[in-house]
Amino acid sequence: MENTKDKMSSENIDNQDGGKVPQREKKGQGFRLEHWHIIALGLMLYDSLALSFSYLIALWLRYDLRYSTIDTIYIERWKAFLPFYILGSLAVFWFLKLYKSIWRFASYSELLRVSMATVICSVFHIIGITFFWGRMPISYYVIGAILQYLAVLGIRFSYRFILLLRKVNNKKSHHRIMVIGAGSAGQMLIRDIQRSGEVDGAVVCIIDDNKNKWGRLIDNIPVVGGRESILEAVEKFAVDKIFLAIPSATVSQRRDILQICNETTCELKNLPGMYQLVTGQVSASAMRKVSVEDLLGRDPIKVDLREVFSFINGKTVLVTGGGGSIGSELCRQIAGHSPKKLIIFDIYENNAYNIQLELRENFPELDLLVLIGSVRDSRRMFQIFKEYRPEIVYHAAAHKHVPLMEDSPCESIKNNALGTYKTAYAAMVNGCKRFVLISTDKAVNPANIMGASKRLCEMIIQAFDNKIKAGRVQDIPQLFTHKGMENADKDGTGAIFQDIQTEFVAVRFGNVLGSNGSVIPIFKKQIEKGGPVTVTHPDIIRYFMTIPEAVSLVLEAGTFAKGGEIFVLDMGSPVKIDTLARNLIRLSGFKPDIDIKVQYSGLRPGEKLYEEKLMAEEGLQNTANERIHIGKPLSFDIDAFLGKVDELMEAAYKNKEDIREMVKDIVGTYKPAE
Repeated sequence: MENTKDKMSSENIDNQDGGKVPQREKKGQGFRLEHWHIIALGLMLYDSLALSFSYLIALWLRYDLRYSTIDTIYIERWKAFLPFYILGSLAVFWFLKLYKSIWRFASYSELLRVSMATVICSVFHIIGITFFWGRMPISYYVIGAILQYLAVLGIRFSYRFILLLRKVNNKKSHHRIMVIGAGSAGQMLIRDIQRSGEVDGAVVCIIDDNKNKWGRLIDNIPVVGGRESILEAVEKFAVDKIFLAIPSATVSQRRDILQICNETTCELKNLPGMYQLVTGQVSASAMRKVSVEDLLGRDPIKVDLREVFSFINGKTVLVTGGGGSIGSELCRQIAGHSPKKLIIFDIYENNAYNIQLELRENFPELDLLVLIGSVRDSRRMFQIFKEYRPEIVYHAAAHKHVPLMEDSPCESIKNNALGTYKTAYAAMVNGCKRFVLISTDKAVNPANIMGASKRLCEMIIQAFDNKIKAGRVQDIPQLFTHKGMENADKDGTGAIFQDIQTEFVAVRFGNVLGSNGSVIPIFKKQIEKGGPVTVTHPDIIRYFMTIPEAVSLVLEAGTFAKGGEIFVLDMGSPVKIDTLARNLIRLSGFKPDIDIKVQYSGLRPGEKLYEEKLMAEEGLQNTANERIHIGKPLSFDIDAFLGKVDELMEAAYKNKEDIREMVKDIVGTYKPAE
């Protein structure tokens, strides 16, 4: 017995127009009329009328549009041949499947079949009427065939034409786009927008600084002026989207143009760079939203990757705080320079686990080790350095949140200053060649305990470097809060302090966009909630850089180091946080103080209006990289400093309330905010 499911599946099959046609009729079941059958019958009726009147109209035209003057013999011949011609032509149309196509998808194939049908029918008409009924005027044959072709083709492609008109009308009612750049990239972008339909809108005007292009057209779109005309053109053409397509522009040129555009309420998008132009990938989909980084307008740092590669290649590298924003980027870039082994050390397991998964996926051949622990634990640090013997250390582990550290000052000293001390000491006595401290511009004339703790870190590595160069490493006290196996000079001979060659350096830079604690994510969350966006003070300024830039600086500083230096990045002009907040509001499609309010909350404890890159007493020396400088270290009594650090550790672990006064006594430039 036949399976029921098989019966059902064999009843019908899909036709090309999406309907069902009978595959095999069941007994006693009649013909089922489908929707496409009705369309086919309607087309047959239309074709019959078109076939009838095309040649009659040809006669009418031949006789100057006066029916009464047409010779009666021609009318009689036309009438006699008409039934045969209609039946023969419909048979040709059916054979060429002109009644089975889905005309909303009509294309070249349908055009070709209509043309073939017209040629066949025209030849049939010429032969049939001439040989059996008599000769007709030449114009009758030619004009009749042309009219028949247009009538048959027109009805079939009219649906596609209506859909196209509807699409154009929909485009006109939506976004209006300004393209900045009338060069090759701009032209490619405009044509992609017009043809692909990826963008819901149309280009209405073009901006270019080349005066020779003003008043001219690209694909029928006017070039209306230079950058000074942007605001006027936005209003005149009712623009609501601006696409910047100048991949060859410098960072400063792009910044200037974007700052003008940012005065409008338009959505801004940018073509990232020359790569898209060279590879021919200039398209609407290649455009990305303009970010705050684009508005900072600083040329990216150039790093000699060959130097970095030769420095890291084949060495065991340890990154403390490797799961953080700076530490994780350090790990990414180090992994790409073929280290012998990369060790990630962090106290927060989730971050460490995330970067571990990422690096194992992107660098499957990398010898990667992830360890959990605290830089405060001298026993743990000694264990790691003794077992794995890292040759290069990037010390990024630190507490960085200024307000939180103001409420917990002893934790700032324990983690930042004492953690650096213990890590540096373990590195020094276990054969480490280079120790790079990640510092901050908040260490310059610090007004908060976090900045003061980072200045202590800088002083620690300067003190260590001084003692190594003087051959007095044994004078550096080993700090620990417990007696035990971590004591470096176990046998008391001092042999472990011989031939130490560790080079200690610091790298100082400003605020990092996108890092943990960065102001940008905070502003974005406030904007998503509808505001207000809180800025501490209308005049507060900061230096900014991106995470990859900061890490590039750290890596190259490691290659420059001779020991004891504080490397400083030339970060360009500082940026007002208020301006940054307002730019971010505009980039999100809102108007500052209208759609989203900007509120001033007042300076937080320990916060300064501005950060300095260097102390007044420090001079600058140039390096091979024009954007990287070396600050001249301040002189201080190193022996007295090391003795006070021991006392500071005792006070920090006892959580003494006068910890700020002790720090102020050590860091003379520290001026706690009231």
